[in-house]
Amino acid sequence: MGAAKKYFAEALGTFALVLFGCGAATIASISQSGPEGIGLLGISLAFGFALTVMVYAIGPISGCHINPAVSIAMMAAKKLSIRDTIGYVFSQCIGAILASAILYIIAIGSEGFEMPEWGLASNGWGEGYLGEYNIISALITEFIFTFLFLLIIFGTTAKKASPLMAGMAIGISLVLIHMVAIPITGTSVNPARSLGPALFSGGKALEQVWLFILIPIAGGLFAAIVRTVFLDD
Repeated sequence: MGAAKKYFAEALGTFALVLFGCGAATIASISQSGPEGIGLLGISLAFGFALTVMVYAIGPISGCHINPAVSIAMMAAKKLSIRDTIGYVFSQCIGAILASAILYIIAIGSEGFEMPEWGLASNGWGEGYLGEYNIISALITEFIFTFLFLLIIFGTTAKKASPLMAGMAIGISLVLIHMVAIPITGTSVNPARSLGPALFSGGKALEQVWLFILIPIAGGLFAAIVRTVFLDD
């Protein structure tokens, strides 16, 4: 498979993940009442379903990482080359930024729209952000849930695993993660997903985005170590 096709697939997949997931939180926000308000469960399902369908759509092309933490963990586990890791991460970030741009264009089409603090479903923590959890809670949440997410990905994509069920298992795991972590950080576990909205939101979202870049990568690397040392045959 040509490198350009793989990189394009990763950009497209990340674009879809951010557009569907952050779009669910932005356009049909949990603050709305009535039929438009899809709530925490709806947003969780949007992220999980988006990942699931993209696994089956582009998985055969690129593996459907659509997440820099996944690609870097795969590199650490010697399942992805350094060159492809760089290409994947760059493509994922471009896809997330383009999706965030589309969301911004759609959002400003609403009369009276003003970009809120942590707009476009940006991740964050502290006073004024969802459950107002502190930075320690945010660090623990993003590290642990990214670690668990990567362990699931490693396990479901192993040689002895059923490839037909991988997409479903990975997507369900992302739903579960969002159901717990949304009130704490908005749920990142994906640096590209955090970077795109933060660039357009600015303010505190951009100030805090470093955590959602570094900590998921750290959690993914720890998962790669645990998988390699303790779980691989």
